[in-house]
Amino acid sequence: MDEAEVILFGQPPEVLKGLLREGVSKFDTLVLTDIREKNGSLLNNLEFPLYFFLFFSKGLAEKRKINLIGDRDSISHAMRLLRFTLLGPIREELDRWHTEEGLKDEWLAVSAALAIKDDKGDMIQVEDFFTPIPFENNLAVAGDFAIERQGVDRYLVTNRGGDVYVDLNDGAEILPPYPVPTDYVPGGLTKMGIEVLGGASGFSTTEPCTGLALCYNGDYLLIDAIPFLDQHLFARGISKNQVSAVFLTHLHDDHCSMFPLMDMPHRVEVITTQEIFNMAMEKLSCSLGWALDTVVEHFQLIKVSPGDTINYYGLSIQVHNTVHSIPTIGATFSTIHKGQFRDVCIVGDNQNMSAVREMGESGIVRAETIENLERLYKQNFHLLIADGGAGEIHGDPTDALDSEAERVVFVHVEEVPEALQTTFSLASSGKRYTLIEGDSMIYTSQINHYLTLWLGQPFPNRWMRNLLAEQDIYRYNTEDVIIVQEAVTHGSVYLILTGYCEVVRVEEGRREAVAMLQAGDVIGEMAILTGSGIRNASVVAKTPVTVCVFAEETFRNFIRHSGLQSMLENRWLLRPVIKLLPQFAELSSTVTDKISRIAEWKVVEGGKTMWLDEAHMYIFVEGYGSIVNADGSEEKIVNGEELGWRAYTDGKSVEMTATTDCGLISIDAAAYRELLKATPQLNYLTRKRLTIEGDEKVDWLLGEVAVY
Repeated sequence: MDEAEVILFGQPPEVLKGLLREGVSKFDTLVLTDIREKNGSLLNNLEFPLYFFLFFSKGLAEKRKINLIGDRDSISHAMRLLRFTLLGPIREELDRWHTEEGLKDEWLAVSAALAIKDDKGDMIQVEDFFTPIPFENNLAVAGDFAIERQGVDRYLVTNRGGDVYVDLNDGAEILPPYPVPTDYVPGGLTKMGIEVLGGASGFSTTEPCTGLALCYNGDYLLIDAIPFLDQHLFARGISKNQVSAVFLTHLHDDHCSMFPLMDMPHRVEVITTQEIFNMAMEKLSCSLGWALDTVVEHFQLIKVSPGDTINYYGLSIQVHNTVHSIPTIGATFSTIHKGQFRDVCIVGDNQNMSAVREMGESGIVRAETIENLERLYKQNFHLLIADGGAGEIHGDPTDALDSEAERVVFVHVEEVPEALQTTFSLASSGKRYTLIEGDSMIYTSQINHYLTLWLGQPFPNRWMRNLLAEQDIYRYNTEDVIIVQEAVTHGSVYLILTGYCEVVRVEEGRREAVAMLQAGDVIGEMAILTGSGIRNASVVAKTPVTVCVFAEETFRNFIRHSGLQSMLENRWLLRPVIKLLPQFAELSSTVTDKISRIAEWKVVEGGKTMWLDEAHMYIFVEGYGSIVNADGSEEKIVNGEELGWRAYTDGKSVEMTATTDCGLISIDAAAYRELLKATPQLNYLTRKRLTIEGDEKVDWLLGEVAVY
């Protein structure tokens, strides 16, 4: 508002990069938003703004504190979250998590050594960086400013210079503060390869943070979850259905933005230590303001410890410890294909080796940790990806000068020093490193996998063999038209194997986006079920796309002679109905399809009644009707209203009377409970909706928490 003081309302991912791009050199006050998540991004990311305030704006040197404004609960959540990301776990937590004694002592000692210190050399606690200013009767005073909250994320800021009204409900998308160019040409799945989502630091204004996607036999294992993960996967043509797991190295904001993985069509396996997993769940809990156990139910932990080697469906993962400000790991990923051994070592965030050796001499770092890290920088890997970020807690590219690796690539840095540019290379967004090329067998296994998921049961073996015998693999560039509305079917059914497609319908000159499809979705089965032979919409590749094309006649014969036609017709009829319901409108096509498999269409004729029991969830879709409440009163039923059993809240068994013919969707309650467990996106959006509605039975909201 003036040159003396700047107030930052909301802190979306990588907000610091946007501030740097806009030339904002300082701020003194952070206001925590009421709404914690928007457009798939969490909005109170304080770690990098705090770094900037302390070091670039000289807050630490000048002994200034940053004002933190918000609800009392929200402030406590932010403090606890920052304690984990800046200082790591305390001894009592590591004891409770059964951390091995030597590793526990090392992690605590390294964190203490690298923590920010005061003039006396004592560690500064997280809360000492801030002046907390909770809203009292919706008013907070920070310096010369008064901030009045006039509604959800609506604020009036006043000082002697005048008033400014701030409204964060303008509907604007939360987007990366740098351009994210989309690939145009399909890259192809590999037996083993690395795709770079980003390779820069949290301070780069032009590049995303460091994140990698390891492709193994066509499936993707993420190495960390970077900010704006959805946008970066989309840009590379990797759909969420293609991601099976994430190897999580540590908790810092530029590596651990896990929220998009709560919005997945399937549970993602998190490969990491128990300690890092627990901290990541605490981070999500505090970010969302949801209870810890509610967040945890969206993930599946595969627990590892430094020194472990696990076999992940044929991929060997050897885990190692690094030296960083909080507990951090890296790993070597290797496999053997037709007698051919290939490996890639991803060191992870790591202090430069000179400093690591000094910490070893001081008794902070164990000799075994130093010896193992020195081995990693010398071993003859096929690919070594190392931290070259320099600075206080990052690596030095010269650490790898003695490496015998075939290729050495640096991350966490925007530029390799000139003297080393002919020796090492830089992992920039969009690069690919292939260790074992792919072949047609990868697509065969993907076809088998996706068709089984699409059918919702094991695909009949004989029919699978017949379909595969006649399939072709086609690749499309971004914006290529795959299917044209009103065109004849040309005898083809398409199964998307990679990327995203948009279904578009043009009516009376108006273009309408009908759906976004992704890997695993089938295109063209409607023409078979209806027998029209005409495409009712166009399908356009929104990313590089790979599809499998089947002979329509073989697919038609499969549907007719496998006894599945009525089941598939029911699903086809229910899918658009389900998609139009308000509680399901944000679901992906994959999840909508899962619901249609367990849903049934019920009709109650006008003038008749039906008992809606708690063994089923009933969703009112069309018509006019009323229900009789327990007290005998009647009320009209609203379209989209849930009756009978309801997820995460009290059931509502009622007698319904149809004034006109009424249509309802009926779903078995037990089947729906299982679907919620297995489908994070459905689970999250259900809980989010109930939270927004303010249902009094919501019991997963997080109250005020302790920092330690």
